[in-house]
Amino acid sequence: MSENSSAAEAAPTPVETVIIGAGPVGLFQIFELGLLGINAHIIDSLAQAGGQCTELYPDKPIYDIPALPICGAQELIDRLLEQAKPFHATFHLGQEVTELQPLEGGKFHVATSTGTRLLAGAVVIAAGVGSFQPRRLALPGIEEFEGRNVHYRVKSAADFHGRDLLICGGGDSALDWTVALCDKARSLTLLHRRADFRAAPATVARMRELVAAGKMQLLEGNATALRRENDMLTGLDVHTADGRDLPLSAEHILAFYGLHPKLGPIAEWGMELEKRALKVDTEKFQTSIPGIFAIGDINTYPGKKKLILSGFHEAALTAFAIQHHLYPQKRQFLQYTTTSPIMQKRLGVAPADSH
Repeated sequence: MSENSSAAEAAPTPVETVIIGAGPVGLFQIFELGLLGINAHIIDSLAQAGGQCTELYPDKPIYDIPALPICGAQELIDRLLEQAKPFHATFHLGQEVTELQPLEGGKFHVATSTGTRLLAGAVVIAAGVGSFQPRRLALPGIEEFEGRNVHYRVKSAADFHGRDLLICGGGDSALDWTVALCDKARSLTLLHRRADFRAAPATVARMRELVAAGKMQLLEGNATALRRENDMLTGLDVHTADGRDLPLSAEHILAFYGLHPKLGPIAEWGMELEKRALKVDTEKFQTSIPGIFAIGDINTYPGKKKLILSGFHEAALTAFAIQHHLYPQKRQFLQYTTTSPIMQKRLGVAPADSH
């Protein structure tokens, strides 16, 4: 028998909690569980922790994290990882959860695409919108240039400094990057199919100021074809809203048409769904299956707001619910990190000054 086949047949590893999704809310769940003395294994289909913050907009500033007036998306992830470090969570990255099976006795069998098998006392689904794929620029021959001159996300803003840019879209990503790159690019055109924008009004207003100042061009219309010379992309042909056909030159095209969220296997795990989100209560953030919880953008409940801030609150209450689920006989009482010797020991910090 080969080593691989023996590993495949080995008993799953017993763990207290499995967190599915290593975005900001999943990472904060490690911390909240750790304060209560509960260890976690965390799984994500991406090769690194951070979810959409790292994968889609690492340089994007976030303004609504308490006590941090401005925080880059990747900086937020780095801070959350540092905060969770004392609790020694086990990360399983670059693997998708393929099986979440309730067992007799209340445990869950969790299996991934790479063969990881865990026996969990509780499961937290913090999978954002599920797995996601960007909506592509639907033009013949686009595949040849994707990742080279056509981009659906910005990994490093510096790659586009001093370049001729064409940004397509009318939502937050398109407008945020238009404003952020306008002063850095050699030239910049924003192309949107209609006059109305879905982005934050303040960002739209700033973009219009840049247009009025002659620093960029705004065009209403649709891309109809790629422009190319030999194997080089030179821009797009555009049909404008007022009926003109224009050639637009660009070295790089950044297309922000949103994402195709796909729940993937989550939809087959038997939990109650509402509009492609997992229904939870607001006391425990438990799904319709006891012992499986859902936090962040993947869940829904009356009054739900899809904010990182809300996800942090959900993670805190979920941790207490998991503690009660795993150890129902244990008396629960709220302790504070500023004064609790137990919590300070778990955090690895010196006890509070007793003088």
